[in-house]
Amino acid sequence: MTISKETKLEYALLHSHKDEMISFIKGYPEYFDEAIELAIQDKQPYSWRAAWVLWSCISKNDPRIQKYIPFIIESIDGKTDGHQRELIKILLEMDLTDEQEGYLFDLCVSLWEHLEKKPSVRFTAFKFIHKTACKHPDLANEIRLLAQEKYMRTLSPGVHRSIEKMLKNVPS
Repeated sequence: MTISKETKLEYALLHSHKDEMISFIKGYPEYFDEAIELAIQDKQPYSWRAAWVLWSCISKNDPRIQKYIPFIIESIDGKTDGHQRELIKILLEMDLTDEQEGYLFDLCVSLWEHLEKKPSVRFTAFKFIHKTACKHPDLANEIRLLAQEKYMRTLSPGVHRSIEKMLKNVPS
């Protein structure tokens, strides 16, 4: 049996506060690709933390993420709720191809409709659904169907209000 040694990035992810993790990623850009690859994997406790901190280290449509988009999308299914949420948050910052957008839209609808999922992952999935519906007005009716009470009842009043506000911005 071989025991793998913890990398410098893994150590930072496990033994640092978030601001220190962000400083590490920004201060050592050579670890950025490792952080993305770790975020895509299911190597806990590091993978969720890598996704969590990456979101704070990227810019809108960050070119360093572009080549990983298909892998990030493919990796979402089967992850824990919090890990799914963090991966979707990264993708919310990216401009996706129509194919990527369609696949992620379907995945987010599935996550949204899964009422046993944590409200935070469902709400993040809804944010992507909303973003897509704003870009493609033909989805306006679908997003309104997804906001029926049966999907909303497990969410807090604050999330209810946020979703209602989002719905007002969907073109008809």
